[in-house]
Amino acid sequence: MPAAAAVLAGTAARASADDRMSAAAWETVISGSFAGRQALESEWNYLYPWGSDHNGTARMYASSTDNNHLYLSPSGQLNIKATRIDWDEGTSSKDPHLPIHYHSGAIHSKELITVSDQFPNYEIRGEFQAPSARGTWPAFWITGANSWPPESDILEYKGDARNWFNTYDGSWDNTVVPVSSPGSWHEYRIWMTKVSGADVDIHYYLDGTWKGAHRGSNFVGEPMHLIINLQMEGSSGSSGPGGDTYFRARNVYVGRSRA
Repeated sequence: MPAAAAVLAGTAARASADDRMSAAAWETVISGSFAGRQALESEWNYLYPWGSDHNGTARMYASSTDNNHLYLSPSGQLNIKATRIDWDEGTSSKDPHLPIHYHSGAIHSKELITVSDQFPNYEIRGEFQAPSARGTWPAFWITGANSWPPESDILEYKGDARNWFNTYDGSWDNTVVPVSSPGSWHEYRIWMTKVSGADVDIHYYLDGTWKGAHRGSNFVGEPMHLIINLQMEGSSGSSGPGGDTYFRARNVYVGRSRA
């Protein structure tokens, strides 16, 4: 997208998001889900959609009976904790099959996000305190429930103080933004809108400021999970921290327009 067109599109997206299309056409999908354990479990499942392992060295252990690595405190705040382990737990079951060095936590949304004729616009946002030290890899993202791509990374830090806004539709688009004090609260947001029978535009925001737009080819009609996780090492470098690492979230919201 040319720069001038992207700026105009970003302005239009901001106006659309703020107006919420119309009161009658806009509906909330996720809101207030960190108020307590019951609220959390009504909107989210534990772990990744595919299980406990992914592409780093952390294995997810959170569950309804294991609150050590994922818990709510104070009300309205989700805390994910990654802890270094000092025993051999084998390797990750997912490519590139790295050795497990940490226990951590992840959740994924029960409601799937699907851009369609019926739901042509989505807003997804949340406030986060994100770790950014070498070897820490927090993320807030959507990915295909039935296939990969599609993927959109709303928050992703890979071992330094830059957030990666990424879109993957078979090739990557990246908008990399330096962030002052990622460990302080910042809001990360996308506005995703249907622009053709197959494609979407995704507008990325940090603290209410538009940072870029990517075209997501063949996103329309593809159901996606929303995921919050604290992965470690892998693309964020090694070795990671020896002590506990925390990733905190609040005010996570998903809304959509109904045509």
